Amino acid sequence: MVNRHCRPVPKPGSRCKHEDASEGTTAHSKLFTEADLALGDIDPAVVEKGRITYDVKCQACHTLTDKRVVGPGWQGITTKRKPEWIMNMIVHTDAMLETDAEAQKMLEECLVRMPNQNLSHDEARQVLEFMRTL
Repeated sequence: MVNRHCRPVPKPGSRCKHEDASEGTTAHSKLFTEADLALGDIDPAVVEKGRITYDVKCQACHTLTDKRVVGPGWQGITTKRKPEWIMNMIVHTDAMLETDAEAQKMLEECLVRMPNQNLSHDEARQVLEFMRTL
């Protein structure tokens, strides 16, 4: 079984190592790394879940084009940013804004801090998969 969230596949009932991390943590060691994400083929069912999350929680600030509204447009975002960077901005926004120069630059441009949408790691991964189709 392929687990598209973290490696190795956890035992049933166990949690990914990031699931216990508090949302918005400033602990750099809790941030996603490249090793935490295994990108494979795009699963249309996962993409659809990500699109639904976008419709409910993201579309007020982000477009599906490259145009900025409040936050940056998402078209082509996965060619500009690494998957772990995207996941960290979704799940660990505060830590990224404190430690990441690119995130700080985006805040200066957008002038609005991205709110914590309280997405689970699985929901964030679904949003990432949706972004991969844009």
